[in-house]
Amino acid sequence: MFVDVHTHVFHPRIAEKAKMRLHEHYRLPCRCKGTPEDLLMRAQRCGIDHCVALCAATSAAQVQPCNAYAGHLQNAYPEITAFGSIHPDCEDWKEQLDKLRTYGVRGIKLHPDFQGFRLDDPRLLPIFEEAQDDFVFLIHIGDTLPPEQNPSCPYKMAKILDNFPDMRVIAAHFGGYRQWDHSLAALVGRNVWMDTSSCMDEMTDAQLAEVLRRHPRDYILFGTDYPIRDPWQEMHALQRRTRFSSAEMDEVLSNGAHILFS
Repeated sequence: MFVDVHTHVFHPRIAEKAKMRLHEHYRLPCRCKGTPEDLLMRAQRCGIDHCVALCAATSAAQVQPCNAYAGHLQNAYPEITAFGSIHPDCEDWKEQLDKLRTYGVRGIKLHPDFQGFRLDDPRLLPIFEEAQDDFVFLIHIGDTLPPEQNPSCPYKMAKILDNFPDMRVIAAHFGGYRQWDHSLAALVGRNVWMDTSSCMDEMTDAQLAEVLRRHPRDYILFGTDYPIRDPWQEMHALQRRTRFSSAEMDEVLSNGAHILFS
């Protein structure tokens, strides 16, 4: 089974507004519609069987509706595995985790830069402790600010791995969007999955080659960052940049299934 582990889809009522916010934050155009139907159509076109759809609440008040939508996606679309969200401002976070369990949602997306908190916020520690046995975390890492100012960075992620060695984490964007030298210093080679999303147009040849040399191949997962990126274009960009053989591409595309369905 070929899996895209990093996509975002939105309710049709808010899809255009959500895409506008992504564009404003990253200065990147959203090439796709951002709906579940459009995602699955594009995934099928390039041979992807299953997609992870990520939901991130930008405030405590959004956690409940965000997770309800994740539950809807999880149960309405067999080809989608939904990740819910949590926020350190959310006082009833234990109840929200229980709701995710009830919905059958087994993953949590954190995007500190977009959600407005720091990944080293101590309020996250009891959440990680409570959630680590039942949920896979996909965490956005990196951005344009220096690591010490960046709400998320490879060093903050490494500290979490030190404190929670059994926590299952996908460090998005090869462990540090636009901070790949820091990812090489702090995360590459560790017991953490990394996805390929939004990296092919940004990483240098040297950075990409060093990540691929040092990080276990079965801990590298294919991700597109849909709707910013189109799955077909990202698949071909990955093969072009990495020069993976067909067998190596198949391995990366299927690695996500081992996390989600084992």
